[in-house]
Amino acid sequence: MPKSHIASAAAAAARLRNLFDAKDVAELVDGIRHGQRLAVSRAITLVESTRPQHKQSAAALLSQLSFRPGSAPPPLGLRVGISGPPGAGKSSLIEALGCALVNAGEKVAVLAIDPSSAQTGGAILGDKTRMSKLSCLDGAFVRPTPSRGTLGGVARATADAVAVCEAAGFTWTLIETVGVGQSEVAVSRLCDCMALVMPPVGGDELQVIKRGITELADLVVVNKADGPTQLAARRAAAAFRGTLHFHRAVRRAWTARVQTASALTGEGVGALVDNLREYRQALLASGELQQLRRDQAIHLAWKAAEEGLLEDLRSSQGVQAALGTLRPQLAAGSLGVRPAAEAMLAALRAEWSSGQGLVEGIRR
Repeated sequence: MPKSHIASAAAAAARLRNLFDAKDVAELVDGIRHGQRLAVSRAITLVESTRPQHKQSAAALLSQLSFRPGSAPPPLGLRVGISGPPGAGKSSLIEALGCALVNAGEKVAVLAIDPSSAQTGGAILGDKTRMSKLSCLDGAFVRPTPSRGTLGGVARATADAVAVCEAAGFTWTLIETVGVGQSEVAVSRLCDCMALVMPPVGGDELQVIKRGITELADLVVVNKADGPTQLAARRAAAAFRGTLHFHRAVRRAWTARVQTASALTGEGVGALVDNLREYRQALLASGELQQLRRDQAIHLAWKAAEEGLLEDLRSSQGVQAALGTLRPQLAAGSLGVRPAAEAMLAALRAEWSSGQGLVEGIRR
């Protein structure tokens, strides 16, 4: 690598480690609004950062990107959460779906919520390497995001990453979770549509998977409907359809659908695109999509406030001092957990009352 490239990379890394100033933020905002993928990537790195000195810059960035009253509202795209058990072929199907959308003239962002490395905190699986074909398309942006222990594998900064991508003109956002379970509930509060990708299973395994799984689903896609598993996929799809009428409708303007698809051959991918477009149109016409976005904004603001309070609790000097005093009593069993928690909260409230917590918050 040329020395000039090494120097540029080192300068960029040093710049990221330091506080972004107003000029840096303004440059990022301009690049994002012009659809520059490098600017989008840098902005997501900023909003994902856990460094205290980056949080103020991230807040300024998101504030400048947000919709301003009086200006023309941007068109509502579609945020699609994609979940399913390991081995269902989620990444392969997302790549096939993303390629189909881009080839149809759409701009697609893929945010893949990956498990985190215990050593580095970074994403382990790296869906960008697994979606090599989609990553090369001009109308696509693929970003693996470490979950960092967040419940259900939905990364804490995913909502901010979605906002950055939408500001860059990506009208379709596909959010892949690490697996099935709590992730469905968490990601459903962030997305407009929930698509569950299922393997072509049957018998007892099918009964375990489908138990309650269609309650949140707007679309169920049985993948790998090709070759020797094609018949099994059709049977699984029929079984899932048979359970839908037992559940209360999730949307007023939409009834959940089940289809088969093959990420390998592309069979059914076009039907999936059509289903997603019909879903968006139905919810737009009924006003349900607009209401969903309002509910999402309130929920995400509340979650962000909760995370901020938890960070204040963990970083509080008063709480740490109180915990140091209480630790021997807790270890000896002479102090209960609840009284210890109340003592730590009292220390935090005392810090806030004295104004020290406010000063620390401004510094962060």
